[in-house]
Amino acid sequence: MKHSILLVEDNNQIAEMVLDYLAQQGYLMDYAKDGLTASHLVVTNQYDLIVLDLTLPGIGGLQLCRSFREKIGLKIPIIMLTALDTLDDKIAGLESGADDYIVKPFSVLELEARIKSQLRRHYNQLAPQRLVVDDLELDLKTMSVNRQNASLYLPPTGFKLLSLLMQSSPNVVLREQMERHIWGESLPDSDSLRSHMYALRKIVDKPFEKKLIKTHQSNGYQIVA
Repeated sequence: MKHSILLVEDNNQIAEMVLDYLAQQGYLMDYAKDGLTASHLVVTNQYDLIVLDLTLPGIGGLQLCRSFREKIGLKIPIIMLTALDTLDDKIAGLESGADDYIVKPFSVLELEARIKSQLRRHYNQLAPQRLVVDDLELDLKTMSVNRQNASLYLPPTGFKLLSLLMQSSPNVVLREQMERHIWGESLPDSDSLRSHMYALRKIVDKPFEKKLIKTHQSNGYQIVA
């Protein structure tokens, strides 16, 4: 999933550096040089995160941030970029509605790390804690799985696979996605995923008349009512 980011920054050199770097990392970037343009973009487009300079021509960053939160009701993360580094400045930025605060000069590597952290936190809060597909229920908080009022006991890998399939339902999840979700970059041999899916099916599907997990040969798996 590509995330869309709005950068609001009046310094051309900084803006070019941030836009080029984040675009190379796969983010969809949009740009505003002042608060008026930023306000227009926010009400006409959907963004996943805003990187906002504090000292802008016209509408300042603090006023703009408050407007985003209070008037527009924006819920997405806002990271402030500013040369103002006193404690009072930071408190003012956070109280205006910012989620994070980075002082100039800064590293684009640190900015990307902060962006990833805010996006992860934001989407974890939005993600449903209870997943349901047909008569199968999975609770991410309690890590419990039930089907037809019967508790199912899954090993950790099975639970991760099932939660990924249920979160993606009704879409097919590719084998490569599943392998990286479980093992990261240290991918196992080709039979490991098949073995875990066989074990998962024995628990989730075999005792029941209706089969929910479907195999798409040489492609991936799907769980659907």
